[in-house]
Amino acid sequence: MPHHIYRFEDKAVIITGGAGGIGLSTAIRLAEEGAKITLVDISEEGLAKAKQQLLEEVPGAEVLTCVADVSNEDDVKAYVAATVEAYGAIDGFFNNAGIDGKRFPLPDYTPEEFERVMTINSTGVFLGLKHVLEQMAKQGRGAIVNTASIGGILGWSSQYGYIASKHAVVGMTRAAAAEFACKGLQINAVAPGGIKTPMAADAMRQLNPDDPSAAERQFAARIPAKRMGTPEELAGAVAFLLSEDAAFINGHILLVDGGQTCQ
Repeated sequence: MPHHIYRFEDKAVIITGGAGGIGLSTAIRLAEEGAKITLVDISEEGLAKAKQQLLEEVPGAEVLTCVADVSNEDDVKAYVAATVEAYGAIDGFFNNAGIDGKRFPLPDYTPEEFERVMTINSTGVFLGLKHVLEQMAKQGRGAIVNTASIGGILGWSSQYGYIASKHAVVGMTRAAAAEFACKGLQINAVAPGGIKTPMAADAMRQLNPDDPSAAERQFAARIPAKRMGTPEELAGAVAFLLSEDAAFINGHILLVDGGQTCQ
């Protein structure tokens, strides 16, 4: 259902990990509220499909696509520059790209897997913050939402790279807020719990290759809300934190988890 509030009219927002899942759902939500969107992803094919879907959902929306590896600094500089060239400024940034990583007991968890997950999930967030905040500081305005996780607050076995990287996102969010709030910028994070995304589906396959749906039911049963969340529900939280409604919120980690962390 289209949203009839226009908090982002004529505002430009970059979304990494924009080819699907939470990123694309957030892009649609923000475009419905008037935002001009830059979708960033490593998959050129995925971006083309995402742009098509966004324009079907929000006819007439302004959408720029940038193929980028978020852990490559030159690629990050390129998506920042392309957005400024196209739209004149960066008003919002959903620093969202990340991976789940593979699950191994600690004795089997390789340094290579740890580095792979950390590079995308934490270095990618760091580089996005570095170069987007440089532009926003020049403007004297802007809001950023990083994607952390309840795994950045809690811990669970067999996902050492993921847990470490999301704790890093929480720390970087607070550090950036401490440095840039005085410049009129907002830097916060969302910490999703179980959200029905392709990444979550892959996790369920890892947990139970023979019956992923059984793994999902067991997972949902442990959530106080007794279900997994939707990407659209997370998109609503991101839209709030990027908006002027959240102007005095800074360095906050917003749990979007159906009560998982209450237990």
